[in-house]
Amino acid sequence: MRIAILEDDPDQLALLTRFLSDRGHELHGYLSGREIMRESARESFDLYLLDWQVPDVSGIDVLRWIREQVSKTVPVLFVTIRDTEENIVVALEAGAHDYMVKPVRKEELNARVTALLRRAYPATDKKLIAAPPFEIDLAKGEIRCRDARVELTPKEFELAATFFRNIGRLLSRGYLQETVWGRMNEFATRTLDTHVSKIRKKLALHPESGYRIVPVYNYGYRLERVSAD
Repeated sequence: MRIAILEDDPDQLALLTRFLSDRGHELHGYLSGREIMRESARESFDLYLLDWQVPDVSGIDVLRWIREQVSKTVPVLFVTIRDTEENIVVALEAGAHDYMVKPVRKEELNARVTALLRRAYPATDKKLIAAPPFEIDLAKGEIRCRDARVELTPKEFELAATFFRNIGRLLSRGYLQETVWGRMNEFATRTLDTHVSKIRKKLALHPESGYRIVPVYNYGYRLERVSAD
């Protein structure tokens, strides 16, 4: 999963990154509040891990901004030295899902992150996603439409599966690139667009099928359910 970390201490940021990357997550670290806000306006993340006391914009203000401008539901975990009951209550009432006091223990951190992600994205734990008329078999790496197997390349399948895991969610171009192709220094922007075009055609993702892929200018794509009407 793609996780954004706000932590102004480079050593702490490196430690948290190492703890979480051991579980296969993709980590993006930010040293200031404005930096993470700027990136969040153009990128998608599955979870935020926020320190409270950081330069320019505090973690609690970043959290309030996320809830107003980004998402009401994306999981947010505070990791901070602030340990009073008042601090914890303020963070939870502002929209945080969980709260940890430093120093952080690796296994506890990973357990809390895993629990938050499982609750927020239950489809990630499934081996079979039912989205009639489609059935996405993650174990076999195939998609069937009305019991007929759709021929897809491995990357086309990964991209389609990412969309079906996140129906209704706007995903940035960077998120899709990193999820399907991994972190690459050079990535032709047309590569993503071409793959989206191919799965749209092969799966017939238009209103008549009940789903459509909607491009959002200068940001990314969203797979939407379409009503019969």
